[in-house]
Amino acid sequence: MSTGRHALLDRLADHLAGCRPPHPLRVAIDGPDAAGKTWLADDLARVLGLRRPVARVSVDGFHRPAAVRTARGRLSPDGYYLDSFDYETLVDRVLRPLGPGGNRRYLPVAYDVRADAPVTAEPVTAPTDAALLVDGVFLLRPELREHWDVTVHLHVGPEETLRRALVRDLDVFGSADEVRRRYRERYLPGQELYRARARPGERADVVLDLTDPLAPAVLAWRR
Repeated sequence: MSTGRHALLDRLADHLAGCRPPHPLRVAIDGPDAAGKTWLADDLARVLGLRRPVARVSVDGFHRPAAVRTARGRLSPDGYYLDSFDYETLVDRVLRPLGPGGNRRYLPVAYDVRADAPVTAEPVTAPTDAALLVDGVFLLRPELREHWDVTVHLHVGPEETLRRALVRDLDVFGSADEVRRRYRERYLPGQELYRARARPGERADVVLDLTDPLAPAVLAWRR
């Protein structure tokens, strides 16, 4: 791990260790596709775990069925932004139970997107002083905002997103041309729609530029 990334993780971990609401701390790690959200959340979980208990959830475990996700068209940006994830289950089974007055019993995963099938998972009870780290796209959308205690948004430009996707998603989509088509017609425009409607870079508590994931830059640190 580079010095710059390590220093940032320590700063984030210190900040989150000091946030002590009377319920588990709910942290969103948001950003576009291939921004490094899962990598950052996993690294942060290891560092923060030395300071307080940590729970990890990904919005990728709360997809909707493929028939719902593609109902507006396989390449629809609106379908990507509006229909990809089951936010009702994420709120009802994860964020509210870990929020004020909740019973701290949360569902770690609900859907297997690769199998396109629901997952039967047992609820987990989080310690009162736990920090929940949730990574995923579109986490600062209006219907989720009230359920976060701290929000982190990762900035990566569209061309860098596509460059990374050509490495990460080649096996998923089968060819470089198909990766480019999916990103240029669905995923990148869907992210533009999200930025226009939710303005995550303006609303997040912490905004990080992860163009170089080993040398992240702090763009904003609002509280």
